[in-house]
Amino acid sequence: MSNPLIDLTNLGQSIWYDNIERKIITSGELQRMIDEDSLRGMTSNPAIFEKAISGSDDYLEQLQELAREQKSAMEIYEALAIRDIQTATDIFAPVYESTDKLDGYVSLECSPLLANDTQATIEEAQRLWQTVDRKNVMIKIPGTPEGIPAIEASIYAGINVNITLLFSLEAYQQTIDAYLRGLERRAAEGKPVSGIASVASFFVSRIDTAVDKRLAEKIAQADSAEEKARLKSIEGKVAIANAKMAYQMYKEVFHGERFAALKEKGAMVQRPLWASTSTKNPTYPDVYYVEALIGNETIDTIPPATFKAFRDHGKAKLSIEDNLEGERAVLEQLEAAGVSLEEVTRQVLEDGVILFVQPFEKLLTAIQARRDEIVKSLSATS
Repeated sequence: MSNPLIDLTNLGQSIWYDNIERKIITSGELQRMIDEDSLRGMTSNPAIFEKAISGSDDYLEQLQELAREQKSAMEIYEALAIRDIQTATDIFAPVYESTDKLDGYVSLECSPLLANDTQATIEEAQRLWQTVDRKNVMIKIPGTPEGIPAIEASIYAGINVNITLLFSLEAYQQTIDAYLRGLERRAAEGKPVSGIASVASFFVSRIDTAVDKRLAEKIAQADSAEEKARLKSIEGKVAIANAKMAYQMYKEVFHGERFAALKEKGAMVQRPLWASTSTKNPTYPDVYYVEALIGNETIDTIPPATFKAFRDHGKAKLSIEDNLEGERAVLEQLEAAGVSLEEVTRQVLEDGVILFVQPFEKLLTAIQARRDEIVKSLSATS
């Protein structure tokens, strides 16, 4: 029986897993997904680590060991996370080699507390890159205004970068430019540009969640049935249209003249990665966003439930360039309706940073409590 996940690989789209937890790595499940589902990479974020570390005892032994060494909550978190990242990158190493460095990456995020601090992010990316010490790790840097210079600096330093929290086409263009400037600076100084990987993580379903809420308000206020129908016709369509426009930008740049000179020197394209492809609205199909954004030279990082659903009943066919005129019309209709996509994407970016900061702080608090408990018990027995 055909596996739709393998079919995606055959269409030129790499599937990465938007989740990391120790039991997946140690149980052999990760290796099974690589072997049987053509899994090509893995992404993590603070929310994923909070769920993994706080939600199981798989980390308890290492946590106890670090607590005995009087490590801080932040030091403990990093040690736990980095062990998972290092083990996963080692498992993915054969994928990295067999795809000639195209895939096989595992992503580790800079602290979300630094999202609005350029210099601190540059230093954090460098430190994490050196600490993990794996050529197939990617350091995640957010596509915030402060993150853009950090992306350029990190690419220039030869660090693999996954740019996260991209929502707007403007931010995506800035991300592309930062990647190219980093490589061009290296080339101008005679430094190699080959083997430096980067992906641009373009978030999808969160945009529809925000847009649909605004459309619902407009529909409630509409005077005519015709206007209500017109507004309803673009519900759940804006995020896909936005992502398809991003893919057109990707093609124009990375199959265009500016990149050609870098490509001759061995530079890799910065592939678009579709993130947040789980379906938040239960009235939309569970594989809605995955099926809509299948394209060559792209990546989809899929969370567990959606991964399982697509393997079960997903349909793999190239779709990223379907109905482009219709997609442009959707974006025009949105603006005509008085909903600013620029304002929406700015808001979801701000919310996105907060949605990573909150679980990160929650995780550090939980680690601190367990650390203090262990230290207290040690003091009582000494």
